[in-house]
Amino acid sequence: MTASTGWRAPLPPLQAWNGATETLIAPADDPWRTAAEADDFSTTPTYSETLEYLERLTKASPIIRQRTYGHSAEGRPLILVIASLTHDNSPGRARVFVECGIHPGEIDGKDAGLMLLRDIVFRGREDLLQGCDWYFVPVLSPDGHERRSPFSRPNQRGPEEQGWRASAQGLNLNRDFIKADSPEIRAILELINELKPDLFLDLHVTDGLDYQYDITFGFQDGPYSASPEINSWLETTFRSTVSSALTMQGHRPGPLILPVDDRRPGLGLMLPSFPPRFSHSYGDLRHLATVLVENHSLKPTKQRVLGTYALLEATLRLAGQEVSALRAATRKDCARKTRETVLTWNASEAPVRKTLFHAISSEFYVSPASGAEEVRWLGNPMPPVELPLYGSTPGIKLERPRGYWIPVAENQVIQHLKLHDIEYQISPEAVQVEVAMVRLAGVNIEPRLSERRPVLSADCSTIEVRNECFPAGSAYVPTGQPHGDLAIHLLEPACPDSLFSQGFISGMLEQVEYMESYVIAPMAEEMLASDAELQAAFEAKLAAEPAFAADPMARLKWFYQRSPYRDDRHMLYPIGRVIE
Repeated sequence: MTASTGWRAPLPPLQAWNGATETLIAPADDPWRTAAEADDFSTTPTYSETLEYLERLTKASPIIRQRTYGHSAEGRPLILVIASLTHDNSPGRARVFVECGIHPGEIDGKDAGLMLLRDIVFRGREDLLQGCDWYFVPVLSPDGHERRSPFSRPNQRGPEEQGWRASAQGLNLNRDFIKADSPEIRAILELINELKPDLFLDLHVTDGLDYQYDITFGFQDGPYSASPEINSWLETTFRSTVSSALTMQGHRPGPLILPVDDRRPGLGLMLPSFPPRFSHSYGDLRHLATVLVENHSLKPTKQRVLGTYALLEATLRLAGQEVSALRAATRKDCARKTRETVLTWNASEAPVRKTLFHAISSEFYVSPASGAEEVRWLGNPMPPVELPLYGSTPGIKLERPRGYWIPVAENQVIQHLKLHDIEYQISPEAVQVEVAMVRLAGVNIEPRLSERRPVLSADCSTIEVRNECFPAGSAYVPTGQPHGDLAIHLLEPACPDSLFSQGFISGMLEQVEYMESYVIAPMAEEMLASDAELQAAFEAKLAAEPAFAADPMARLKWFYQRSPYRDDRHMLYPIGRVIE
């Protein structure tokens, strides 16, 4: 037997489950039974089958409409479903945006959404839309969805065939929200800009360890949130309401579970500051209430899908009831302008607080395959235990600039501003302005690509105040705008997900002109003879750095960098901060 003909991943023992949500399953004679229900949730429909079902629903009821909002890398249509009682864009109705299948093997949201749409149309659940409109993307990554296999998700219990995590371009789309390299995420960002939702849910399934929870969810944790008012609403109103609804229907909701060590959850959990490449952190930066849902992969598909249904049901009802409060929180966060911004976060060495954890029993054994101690989950629920929770501590901080000037030559940066709905003004003529600019040092380029892009970092601590001329067509970006925090994280080179860090701004890294040694050597001798301070600095460097002293080219380069022939733009980050 070979891997291609039958080895299947041995998953841990199941815990018995039954819940009130099982009554939601349509009977066998229901013509609107979904494909997942018909197979007792052992399968999930293909993309074409999903679209066929949605087309039937759309024709059957004026409540449901759909439209194509873009195309995947392989040309498949990207479909948005709108469920509304009015379809009149009423400003008093909450707008709930739900995306599924950004990781297509984690497809519970699609199947739960089809069931809920059906029940809204045919089972009297239109009451859920009394106060809200529901915008539903059943599959964000259809190319990955159609790369189906029984071997796609070895750590997940069903369905029998699952889609592939990456897109056809090999991109993890939940790492693409800032750089937006994929047509799928560009289309989603344009859709968010257009719809301006009040609440955004991104539905996933976990990997990792075993535990009792079946539906976990969370958001950027409070201490790291750029949207404290929204975060407070999510942590109190949303979490308590949705958790209660799930519990009442037989599910076990919990927070996002990220262990310090997958093998030994007793060592503690972590909930760090997430960079904005992730949907929920991106939403937090642009002051959009965003919830990351992670169903537990080791629970059966049926339990996960039904739990997702209950979560969506509670979310729609709550959004309609709480639209005024949520919008008030959003307005406050959009108007909030902190004096100081944290650009980077470091892992905390000490726990930031304690958290309650509902574990599953386990034991350790020495595996003859790995030659190391491995964990074996035994399937028995354990009493709740209090664990240390590790987080993040602030790293580099920046006093908030008034704005930024972006030279017209960096047009791809300006296009990113538009994609992220960041306000800017294009100057019709050249502008002479005093700005603070970063002189990069110690630039490092990781040897391996990440998501098809180089990963850059640099020491950004050297600041030069300069009187710069920005040509006509350059862009001014004020930070005192609703998406000012997002603009800062895009444009500051120290930020780990900035456009610089992901290779979009790199022209200043190359030295394109030089001096021949037969020219610079005699000039350096004259420089030493005429400048005592320069000679002292040179001799000190020779004494302190033997490698430098032994490298003729490094020595001559040192003089070139202090000569009038040096490239003043080399290592000068081209975007300027406007300081109050």
